[in-house]
Amino acid sequence: MNTLKLGLPSGSLKDSTFDLFGRAGYKVRLSSRSCTPEINDAELEGLMFRAQEIAQYVSRGVVDAGLTGKDWILENDADVVEVDELVYSKVTSRPVRWVVAVPEESPVQTVEDLQGKRIATELVGATRRFLLDRGIEAEVEFSWGTTEVKARIPGLVDAIVELTETGSSLRANRLRIVDTICESTTRFIANRQAWEDPWKREKAENLLILLKGALEAEAKVGLKMNVPRARLDEVIRKLPALHTPTISNQMDGDWVALEVIADEREVREMIPQLKRVGAEGIIEYPLNKVIY
Repeated sequence: MNTLKLGLPSGSLKDSTFDLFGRAGYKVRLSSRSCTPEINDAELEGLMFRAQEIAQYVSRGVVDAGLTGKDWILENDADVVEVDELVYSKVTSRPVRWVVAVPEESPVQTVEDLQGKRIATELVGATRRFLLDRGIEAEVEFSWGTTEVKARIPGLVDAIVELTETGSSLRANRLRIVDTICESTTRFIANRQAWEDPWKREKAENLLILLKGALEAEAKVGLKMNVPRARLDEVIRKLPALHTPTISNQMDGDWVALEVIADEREVREMIPQLKRVGAEGIIEYPLNKVIY
């Protein structure tokens, strides 16, 4: 049987990745101490890696495709096909950022002030290239963890480059951001040789369509309602719909059934207005996927 080997991120992205796959129709289960999750699709074979490693394993052909951050593609200088972007993460749907940060009381105000200084980070390669592009010579050392704490220890490092999503952890450690190295979102990537294989490419594209559909559905809901035909135009004007609403005749010729997809954040304001202009039997329901 043909199989598509997938590299899936362990660690902080594991739960959100499994949840996304679940909403796309793929149940992924991982037993304790295992690196090979079960997927309810015999044509998919998963392997768990740290997100930092996936790009290089896809590049080498250990797996055919995978999900990892743009930052780790850059860090590994990985030769892969970046098929598409999947904007999701462990906390929000915003891109994460790798930022240069210093203690609040530090005299460093711009990245140029780091000339001759020492910087700790896990993103060593990308940080060195960032500094080189700006003509800044600084010592960049790899950090094995607790990077934010290192910036608070006198004489250890002058700055850090750290990943932030909301900035709350940096603020909690009394650090301020000086500059941004890069923004990163999750990317669906493929091995170049695997991407040239017709079966693997179609399988990967099918999977991606469903994953993107699940992401698109996150912020949308469906609405159904009964509308007096005489007030249909008024109701339609209250609907900032994804597309033209679907309208069906009812046995009672004075009424129609209307169905529409809308942004969830707008619905709480919309439903009372729809009620006031004559809509009845309004039903709101969640969506699993929205495919454009």
